[in-house]
Amino acid sequence: MSRAPIPANFYRAAGYCADESVGYLMKRVLLGIAQAADKRLEPQGITHAQWGPLFMLRRFRASTVAELARELQTDPGAMTRLLDRLEGKGFCRRNRSTDDRRVVNIELTPEGEIAADKVPAELAQVMNEHLAGFSKTEWTQLKNFLERMLVNGEAAAGRTVK
Repeated sequence: MSRAPIPANFYRAAGYCADESVGYLMKRVLLGIAQAADKRLEPQGITHAQWGPLFMLRRFRASTVAELARELQTDPGAMTRLLDRLEGKGFCRRNRSTDDRRVVNIELTPEGEIAADKVPAELAQVMNEHLAGFSKTEWTQLKNFLERMLVNGEAAAGRTVK
């Protein structure tokens, strides 16, 4: 069993400034991406929160409420409410499993498939706008740095990243 890496010593309580916090900056970037995605997906009737389940269902990465909640790191209750909205828009439908009545399978409707197929192009555009001026090397480094931070955080929490 490998041990968590030794924490860095970049931040100190005295003089801590949120504007220089990597976490704060990442949160601001994520909020900007979410707002831009909302704006681009609005014509399709999809919000930032709703594209995730559509995308996961279309890519066959999840097919139940529990799997979607796990993949999108949310609780099953919140996922159920989100699926209520998607179902109300005609993008998906729920079917109880014939093998296990406790399991509810989710499937996209033809309208949901069309909406889900538009998501990658819109998200790619949003990401490329946020990466304007980055070289391919910088983009690769950024991804590697973020992946390393994810692994470090998971190790510090005693979990492993898949």
